[in-house]
Amino acid sequence: MTPPQRILFPPENICMDWLHARRPGPGLRNLGSTCYVNVILQCLTYTPPLANYLLSRQHSRSCRQQDFCMMCIMEDHVRKIMYSLANAILPRAVLKSLKFIGEFQPDLAGDAYEFLCCALSAMQNACLTESSVLDPSSQATTVIYQIFGGFLRSRVMCLRCQAISDSYEAFLEVLLKIKAASSLTTVLENFVKPRVLDGKQCMKCSRYRKKMIASKKITIHHAPRVLTLCLGRVDVRSSRKISQVVEYPECLDLQPYTSEAAGEPLLYSLYAVVVHSGETCLAGHFFCYIKASDGLWYKMDDEAMDDCDIHTVLGQQAYLLFYIR
Repeated sequence: MTPPQRILFPPENICMDWLHARRPGPGLRNLGSTCYVNVILQCLTYTPPLANYLLSRQHSRSCRQQDFCMMCIMEDHVRKIMYSLANAILPRAVLKSLKFIGEFQPDLAGDAYEFLCCALSAMQNACLTESSVLDPSSQATTVIYQIFGGFLRSRVMCLRCQAISDSYEAFLEVLLKIKAASSLTTVLENFVKPRVLDGKQCMKCSRYRKKMIASKKITIHHAPRVLTLCLGRVDVRSSRKISQVVEYPECLDLQPYTSEAAGEPLLYSLYAVVVHSGETCLAGHFFCYIKASDGLWYKMDDEAMDDCDIHTVLGQQAYLLFYIR
């Protein structure tokens, strides 16, 4: 991993705790097919370090972008949510910018995970005003990467001579396979479990100078401040929805799944959950649960907002999980 030549946003400036405690803001109106947008907006709005940064208006004060800027749009949205007295609002600016965020349209249903990836990518791009002259490591030091970003390590080892080859990949969210797993613990264990590379997947060993059978293991090398997990519910072979319940904890220790698995506990606390209801992945409805700055849990279902408890939150058929260190 090459050290960054420049730090775009100092990590010590990230404030992980809410600066002000208040009840959650209003729900979001649905145009008929925009529930996938609403749940992601709610989860991002109640991500403490991101909300703290957006409410400070640091970005808009120095932003020079003339047209579309996802950071400015999110800044306005979060401020509107936090200070609104309305029962529900329509996120007009976000909906008008769907074609710039990704290949989305207000009158067509979309996927919440896909929208999350595109929204984070659009915010990241808004922070890279000098992206053409920045090295990749420096690009991973924006406020978005300081909050959501981490690095995966892929270690390939020759099973004959034990030679090791490491590569690293930055991430803002992690997609996990859940088939045949009943708990998040099992899902993460399967994620870091070594697999054998043989046949066409064999690695070219630097010592023997030919392809050899090897093992490959992926681990979390640098853990993010906010961990976003997608429990992949699409069966790749049949395209059907995987509807099994995967148990997930309120408090997660990520250390066993890192490159230094024997270190001190790396504890995360659950603060948002996205749920998909419906028989297939191509149809249905999205709603979410968020933990507001007052420390209480709420169910956000478009315009509706209801109090709930942690037992209700943990009993869902989760699609997206948001954890904070």
